[in-house]
Amino acid sequence: MASPLLFRLLLPLLFLSVSSGSSSTLRLQSDGAYITAVVSEKGLAFAKDLLVERAVETLTSLRIRDIEKSVGIPIVGVVRMVASNITLEAIHVSSSTVQPGESGIVIVASGTTANLSMDWFYSYTTWFVPFEISDKGGAFIQVEGMEVGLTMTMENKNGTLELSVTQCGCYMKNFVITLNGGASWFYQGFLNAFADQIRSAVEDAIVKKINEGVLKLDSLLKTVPNKIDVDKVSALNVTFVNDPTFTNFSVEFDINGLFISLDKTSARGYFQKTSQLSHSCDGTQKMLWMSLDESVFNSASDVYFQAGVMHWVVEKIPDQSFLNTARWKYLIPQLYKKYPNDDMLLNMSLTSPPGIWITPQKIGATISLDMTIDVLDGSKTIPVACISVVVSVSGVVEISGNNLAGQVELDDFTLTLKWSDVGNFHMYLIQILMSMQGVMRVFLNTVFVPYVNTHLRKGFPLPIVHGFTLQHADILTANSMMIVCSDVAFNKTTGVITSL
Repeated sequence: MASPLLFRLLLPLLFLSVSSGSSSTLRLQSDGAYITAVVSEKGLAFAKDLLVERAVETLTSLRIRDIEKSVGIPIVGVVRMVASNITLEAIHVSSSTVQPGESGIVIVASGTTANLSMDWFYSYTTWFVPFEISDKGGAFIQVEGMEVGLTMTMENKNGTLELSVTQCGCYMKNFVITLNGGASWFYQGFLNAFADQIRSAVEDAIVKKINEGVLKLDSLLKTVPNKIDVDKVSALNVTFVNDPTFTNFSVEFDINGLFISLDKTSARGYFQKTSQLSHSCDGTQKMLWMSLDESVFNSASDVYFQAGVMHWVVEKIPDQSFLNTARWKYLIPQLYKKYPNDDMLLNMSLTSPPGIWITPQKIGATISLDMTIDVLDGSKTIPVACISVVVSVSGVVEISGNNLAGQVELDDFTLTLKWSDVGNFHMYLIQILMSMQGVMRVFLNTVFVPYVNTHLRKGFPLPIVHGFTLQHADILTANSMMIVCSDVAFNKTTGVITSL
């Protein structure tokens, strides 16, 4: 099932949810927008090609309304003529362009040829023939030099994009009808009577079909939820902020982008955008850009902390002897004296949401937690001391499918005694000894960091519509901002465009 955000950001000409191209740079996010998504000139061309291809498939086999007319023919008299079963059999677009601008997005297909088939029928009576005379047959229509133009605009209506057509037209330069059978007088009379009407009917039918497609696309946009459920705890707020911004080379969308709790209707609301610089994808020609303010990641941190899921118990470590009081009899004598040879647990709880920061050089986080030492004394679990641990990590992010994932490494840590029931042991000495022996560092590297990376590798979905896959993605970092630059590929068997 398509992720709603992915579905939301694409839906042709929206279907590229990040930006690209050296001709455009990301502007500073508007108030309330923590993700900025831009479709570049290259991305718009890709979207346009998909739309034109889909339009050709939809228009092929299009049936045009029947046309009937009575025409006066010299000598013969009044002849009733009917053109029926007018069908667009094939259409070929030789070139097409897309141009964003202040008025919206303009798509033009030019140099188009089309083949149509139809049936004809006529009947008449005269004063000198006592019965009705009639005939019927088929005809072939060749269209050359057809142009189709469409201008669409998008507006933000209560966090959802509203798509509308401001102009749509179809013009056929050369329109040639070839009748099979029929007398020469009928051929000329038919052309005189029907050529302009058939041309107009075909042009109107094509315009109507295109308008219907845009209306269907607009209806699909209106049904898309304004959040993506990431897991059982959080969702991503994907409501649009402000109207899309059109330039001569790109279309930009501003999205709220903060994580919210599934038990609440909104985020806590105190996050401030810290991104202050525009940035490009280092001149690379990509279809998509997406900038994510570091507040996006900090909102996720806050939601999971408030949900109480940042807590776990450590029962096993690489050197299990450190989880027995005997190993600590000389460093913490009272611990061994009160609980000789008892096993221990480490009860880990974060004391505040991890603080995530982004610089041009790297991405990192500061994690503050309480490590409570529990002694297993018979059937009892007894808390005996609590150590405050501050861990600094940094890492890398990567694209996994359409997800933004990552992993971290340990940079540094500090230990502070918070309370103790087994004496006021000297944390500075213990920290030195543990650092020298590498005990705490080994513990953090083999237990704490892998635990964090298990969750980071899952990642969270980027706003790419179902059926599209990121390709050749690059990730850049700036001050308080991450930028994803990517091309996309489309799967025709699963893509949402096929439903239009």
